Amino acid sequence: MAAVISEVLNDSIAQELGFQKGDKILSINGEKPQDMIDYRYMMCSEDTEIELERTNGDIEIFEIEKDFDDDLGVVFESAVFDRIKPCTNHCIFCFVDQQPKGLRESLYIKDDDYRLSYLQGTYVTLTNLTPKDRERIENLHLGPLYVSVHTTNPTLRVKMLSNPKAANIIEDLKWLKKAGIPIHAQIVLCPGYNDGAELERTFNDFEKFKSIIESVAIVPVGITRFHKNNLQTLTKENALHVIKQVENFNTKVKKHLAMASDEFFLKADYPIPDKKYYGSFSQLEDGVGALRLLMDDFEKRKKKLPSKLKTPLELTFAVAQSSVKIFKDIIKTLNSVENCHCEIAELKNGFFGDNVTVAGLITGQDLINQLKGKNIKTLVLPSIMLRPFSNDFLDNITVEQVEQELSCKVIVIKDIYSTGEIFELLM
Repeated sequence: MAAVISEVLNDSIAQELGFQKGDKILSINGEKPQDMIDYRYMMCSEDTEIELERTNGDIEIFEIEKDFDDDLGVVFESAVFDRIKPCTNHCIFCFVDQQPKGLRESLYIKDDDYRLSYLQGTYVTLTNLTPKDRERIENLHLGPLYVSVHTTNPTLRVKMLSNPKAANIIEDLKWLKKAGIPIHAQIVLCPGYNDGAELERTFNDFEKFKSIIESVAIVPVGITRFHKNNLQTLTKENALHVIKQVENFNTKVKKHLAMASDEFFLKADYPIPDKKYYGSFSQLEDGVGALRLLMDDFEKRKKKLPSKLKTPLELTFAVAQSSVKIFKDIIKTLNSVENCHCEIAELKNGFFGDNVTVAGLITGQDLINQLKGKNIKTLVLPSIMLRPFSNDFLDNITVEQVEQELSCKVIVIKDIYSTGEIFELLM
């Protein structure tokens, strides 16, 4: 068990001491940190002893005097230094189980780790917590946690998660309420399972826990062409009904607590709500409110568009099906600028299937197969299509390979909730 350093920040204590990428922090003041939670608490000491293992195996001890709030200035390979707590469920809608073989190994990892939930906002089901885990969560008051509830019906939750321990969700919520641990709840909506009357039941139960629930995200089940559980896809009628149920629940609890993800509004051909609906936009990673942020950002910036570009510019935007409607309005406005010619390359998901419509699951091969021979000069795509901090798509094809195959330049937009980088291309 060790904390492996992946980066040493400039002008930091670690850089001054000569720490390097690949070095491992074995202990801090004689204790071994098991994760970033331990690390943060241990580093609050003003007199700190660091036991470091170099990449060649040498062990060095560093005695450091610092202010209590000074950090070493390192980035670790993982927020968890010991073994990630694995998922013990077999959910009928699990996306990991709906993937073919041959993708990168990280895509097959099923984690259900409360520490990653606290540190990084990943969702946990609470089904694998040990008494020691619960004690630590209580003592350190680790919240908010992001909890995959899906349903509060014990029998149905056991069926959906294929785990007898899933029946304890109400008891888990009571425990969190007693401990004062806030949560963001998630419901993956599977038509025919936890929608309709069952969703209503879950909302009714949530009323009892609204003191700790900071938000509720309802997202539609993602179904790939590899799935084996005969799940139903979201229909327009399903989507509209969920939107209305959410509105009724929020009216009942007198706050904007629950939010349907963007896909429901697109499927129902229903207007995207204003920003008030999304509160603090706390569930963006679940596709809740991303389109509203993008639309509002564009409205603010478009007033500063020039009437004419000095140099002609041709851009092709790689857009997944879920965002085409919004981007059509953006492209129309950009094309009102003289010497600016923009178009949309609407991408279907050939790899995972037509039911998968989000940008984050578009593969490099999809781009190549659908855009080859299109005479594209500059292709603009969102960073969400790539593995974090890399140029690799899901299928391990790189941006450079796409550029070579399509004979074009590729520009990656890092901030997917803003049009700022798009405007920079025009200025």
